[in-house]
Amino acid sequence: MNILIVEDESEIAQLIQHTLEKEGFFCHISRDGVNALRMFQDQQPDLIILDLMIPGLDGLEVCARIRQKPGLKDPYILMLTAKGEEIDRVIGLSTGADDYMVKPFSPRELVARVRALLRRSLRQGGQHLLNRTQHFIVDLDQHTASRQMDSQEPEILDLTTLEFNLLSTFVSHPGRVWNRSQLIDKLWGDNFFGDERVVDTHVARLRKKIELDPANPAFIKTVVGVGYKFEDSPVM
Repeated sequence: MNILIVEDESEIAQLIQHTLEKEGFFCHISRDGVNALRMFQDQQPDLIILDLMIPGLDGLEVCARIRQKPGLKDPYILMLTAKGEEIDRVIGLSTGADDYMVKPFSPRELVARVRALLRRSLRQGGQHLLNRTQHFIVDLDQHTASRQMDSQEPEILDLTTLEFNLLSTFVSHPGRVWNRSQLIDKLWGDNFFGDERVVDTHVARLRKKIELDPANPAFIKTVVGVGYKFEDSPVM
């Protein structure tokens, strides 16, 4: 697995690199945000460890730009920062980060977080599985999602990792009502730190990509006082 470490403090960057390479990972280091974006495009890492406070472009901006890159590999992002306030965690997750760690951290915890994120793509045990409804197909093996409206050709959806996992969760259980806590457990598991309202941000972003009219969604419905429900006919 290829990991990009974006950290301007040399000692911390080298500690992370040494810790992960001992575990068999292949690591590269970037000291600033602009170079991090170039390395991301050139190397297509599986996971990025991204410090929030870096020169050039800060971690939030780097995270947001990576999630907006069409056609490129969509890596897991572990945001790393010395800040511990809850609002920083919420902002980090809302820009597309998958997990969050606060300095100082233990090398053992770092390895555990990295392995937990990378395991998400391996949970299906190598089986080629599809989740599908009348209008959506989510291919868990190829990590692709498509939408087909009426007689039109299927349209490949450009989704972030979180958006893909969220759509997969919805499509696998059409008609089920999910509260925020249940969706957090599905998307982040025990690694979540922050405000439950971050779910609303990701649902809103997903709606913009799959709904014909996001302001009046036909598929992802809000259940007032509870959470969300995905409405589409299942395909047996």
